[in-house]
Amino acid sequence: MVRRNRRNNTDSESSSRATFESLRVEFKTPATAVLLLGSPEEDILIVACEAIYEFAEEGDANKVNLMELGALEALGQLINHSNKIIRRNAIIGLGVMATNSTVRSTLQNINVIPSIIGRLSLDDTAIHEFGTLCLSCLSTEPCCKLQIVDNKGLPLLLKLLSNSDPDVQKNSLETIYNLVEDEQICPALMELRGISNLLLLLKSAFSIIQLLALKTLHKLAAKCKDTQSTFREEAAFDIFINILNDKDLTDLHAETLQVLAYCMSDIESFKVIQDTGGIATLTELVLTTKLSEGNSTSLKCSNNEIPSLAVNCIARAAQNSDLHQFLHDQKVEKVLVDFLSSGANDGAKTYACEAVATLSSFLPSKDVFRDLGGIPAVVRLLKAKSSVIRDHVIQTLANLTSGNSLNTMAVYKAGGHKMLVLRLSDTCPKLVANSVAILGRMAAQEEIRCKVISQGVVPALVDPLKSTDTEVLISTLLCICELAFEEEAREKLQSAGCLEPMVSLLRSSHMEVLRCACMAVSVCAKDEPTALEMCHFGALEILQEINLSINRRSKFTEYALISLLKYNLSLKYRLLGYLTTGDTITNGFYDTGKVWFGQKVLTLEELSMEPIDEERPVIVINSNVSDEAQQKNEAQSQSSQERNSSMDDVSLQFLVKEVKESELLLKNEEEQYAALAWYVSAAMGGAIEREELDTFAWTQHLDELKHQVECNVIPIGMIRKGIHCHRALLFKYLADCIGMRCTLVRGEYNRAWNEVLIYKGDSSSNENSSQPCCYIVDLMHQPGNLLEVNSPAASDYQSL
Repeated sequence: MVRRNRRNNTDSESSSRATFESLRVEFKTPATAVLLLGSPEEDILIVACEAIYEFAEEGDANKVNLMELGALEALGQLINHSNKIIRRNAIIGLGVMATNSTVRSTLQNINVIPSIIGRLSLDDTAIHEFGTLCLSCLSTEPCCKLQIVDNKGLPLLLKLLSNSDPDVQKNSLETIYNLVEDEQICPALMELRGISNLLLLLKSAFSIIQLLALKTLHKLAAKCKDTQSTFREEAAFDIFINILNDKDLTDLHAETLQVLAYCMSDIESFKVIQDTGGIATLTELVLTTKLSEGNSTSLKCSNNEIPSLAVNCIARAAQNSDLHQFLHDQKVEKVLVDFLSSGANDGAKTYACEAVATLSSFLPSKDVFRDLGGIPAVVRLLKAKSSVIRDHVIQTLANLTSGNSLNTMAVYKAGGHKMLVLRLSDTCPKLVANSVAILGRMAAQEEIRCKVISQGVVPALVDPLKSTDTEVLISTLLCICELAFEEEAREKLQSAGCLEPMVSLLRSSHMEVLRCACMAVSVCAKDEPTALEMCHFGALEILQEINLSINRRSKFTEYALISLLKYNLSLKYRLLGYLTTGDTITNGFYDTGKVWFGQKVLTLEELSMEPIDEERPVIVINSNVSDEAQQKNEAQSQSSQERNSSMDDVSLQFLVKEVKESELLLKNEEEQYAALAWYVSAAMGGAIEREELDTFAWTQHLDELKHQVECNVIPIGMIRKGIHCHRALLFKYLADCIGMRCTLVRGEYNRAWNEVLIYKGDSSSNENSSQPCCYIVDLMHQPGNLLEVNSPAASDYQSL
């Protein structure tokens, strides 16, 4: 109670009590008093009711005892009695008993609420006090809330807020507080202009009433959008800011700040608060509290919630992007950075990080935080024991580094990469996604990429790659795209076991995950060992299947396939039928003829183990004479070569040696191609007239070679009778060996050809020298003849 109640009666009431004194000895047990509640004598009823509430006031056990004896039902009937003393004493008894939770549960089933509300209109302070006490107890129950509102109790309760008795005010206010817990009741209170009644209570002499009024306003602000417009109309923000500026009311600061927090993101309310000096008050309160942490006597308030709640108000305002400029003008960034650098409590730092995170989307603020040294302060919080703080810190760093390389570098210099790697094993997907994203932004900066890799980030990506969260997967794949530019990272991706789960993501039905997986595969395919490892895990087959799908195929899936094929030229030529001038054929290359996407492709070793059949033979480049650049590729294909040791292509070795030692390199470009064409033609049966092709026994020759080597795989140097497809492959290989540039193109019906670019103009003049012409090299009919692409002669050469 706010104060001790005085339930004085009139002289007649005192006389009744005196009369009852002689009867008091008859109440040997509570049962007697309860029994007498059914008496027809008013004097007995008055004394019995008084005995009931006096007995109930002695403790909860007595209240339950009376309830079990049936006192509630009897009192519930007596509150409607015609005698005002009986009514008063019955309501007092119910109010006292209702404070017990067990009694309250039973009382809500007796339907006393309409009767109590009906009595509240009477001019009787005791009825007001204990009637509202009873309602405040019952109003915690959902069904009772609706009963109070349906019986028009809300207007009466609002009226009683202005009652001169503080206990009546408190009980009425407590009931209203319980009622507005129900969001549906809030509009009814707003229609009755209840906020003005609540604001008046902030001037109460009793802090408990002031605090309860603020709590009720807090509930309204949180649940009803119209509250803020009413606050503005009633000049409530002036009252709130005045409370915050009053050091004698520090016990109300926390609840006042919670009310303000719900209003800060509304631009109209924010402007009013700003105009009343509220933003300055908030920042001053934050700084004053921060400075006083080491001196408890400098402020009356020692409430650790104050800095947290003051910063929360700023964080709420920062949620509205339209307010960022206002906050920036108030130099809120400095307040937040100073606060993060202080010894503030965890809750306050959490809110401060929220504010920094949201303000970071405002570009000027993003740079200011860095310039003020805020990033190291945020990074240090990564060591906080609280997981909630770490979550907010990482979100803050993610926002600060998004699209800002200077902030990313600042996070790195503050040692953020070391702690972020540790967070990759966390169970919270959002935290992992943000951590990986920040590390990926660091890896995008070439000057620190290797240092990030050395911190162990690559092995830590294995678990994120197996996540079921799409945001984690996308961030991880994008991080790999940046890391894989370094050979060291690609090696670590292999050794750490990252490639298999990465390749499996090519099967993802989520298009963004698939897109990022394709990008990661494309970057990781920069060297042959990594490309081959991904192929081992089925990357080629998956990409072939995707590129056959109209719905899933994209430029990313196509590029990923091409990237893989770039380091597997045998497969590239089989699938695409085309090798560019930049595709260098090396030892171990083999041609099986055209295959289709999705068709199973056998390795050279698998092909060499198959029994001899009637199909076209597989032609292999198997020379042991190679330059330094080829030796790496030879090492990769060593297992296949060991299986085909009997196929060491001595003839090809001699041919390569002869071409390299010839005067071929001393001639001009056109003559070089012609001379090389002559070497190829001579090695494979010489010039053949077009009309003699049908009598050129090349198929019989190849069948004989298959039986000679007892295998379907034939070294190209053994072929003495070759046609377009064999000669074009040999020409491409020899040209690559001596650094001449040409393509290899597969056509239909065993046709294949090489395209070259030649400057036919006078190299000493500008005429035609800048416009090379594309030619097809004739290797069959007039070896060395250059046929201009798309000319009739070229078309004849390319087709039957």
